[in-house]
Amino acid sequence: MNRKWLGLLLFICILTWFAAGSASAEPKKNEKEEGSIPSHVLNISKDNTYPNSTDDQELLEAEEITKELMENTDVRITNPQLIEMLNETSLKPSPLAIGYRGDIFLGRWPLSYHSKETNINWEYQEINTNELNNHGGEKQEKLSYLQKEEKAVKGGLTSRISHSDQMMKLILLEAQKNTKLPLSFNTVIGKGTKQNNTYGIPTNKVGVLHAYAPAVNEKGEVAFGDVYIQLKGSKKTLSIKNVTRQGIGAWIPIQDHVSFSFELK
Repeated sequence: MNRKWLGLLLFICILTWFAAGSASAEPKKNEKEEGSIPSHVLNISKDNTYPNSTDDQELLEAEEITKELMENTDVRITNPQLIEMLNETSLKPSPLAIGYRGDIFLGRWPLSYHSKETNINWEYQEINTNELNNHGGEKQEKLSYLQKEEKAVKGGLTSRISHSDQMMKLILLEAQKNTKLPLSFNTVIGKGTKQNNTYGIPTNKVGVLHAYAPAVNEKGEVAFGDVYIQLKGSKKTLSIKNVTRQGIGAWIPIQDHVSFSFELK
């Protein structure tokens, strides 16, 4: 009888230990998720005097004809512009076209982008400096952020490459997926934009508040290929030839976010 109670007590202790471990592990996961944006980086989307347009890119779905064309190729294709063109393709070979063969060359295209590294520079570009001199003051003064001039922040590819517009869209799609942040190659912080956060400046000190636009640095590889539509009898397929890969990177500003750094002199 005593052994039964001892075994039951041991079983309850083990369950309690596992439950405690699970409970303590869960907040750590949430802390990591919430800490993805540092506390000194603020969202100014509601206060920005310049209304930025969003660069959210929707994934274009392949229609039936495009899926049919891509069935026999093992090359990954994510280029929205190429998918859009294939969606609009209208080819209806005759069922009686026995022995008919033909290749339609669609050009050389960037096919897909594979991300290898995604980093964030929270101080990508300085956009504003506020300063307050409290020398000779009798009490602590407070300094707040106020954007003095309109500031445009631009990103771009880190090297020259063909089809740069298409490449920027491919990289932007991947970076948005990796970071879940509002990204745009062009963003503006309007004059007069401000925040209520205050920074205390003691007497006989000078306070300087620096504001920066953050940006994502994306590094990866793009695949290029010659794209053909092959017709064989009544069948049509997509053929990708001469596939090459090239390293590429880009800086993409984080829209409507400002990073602050405060110093006392």
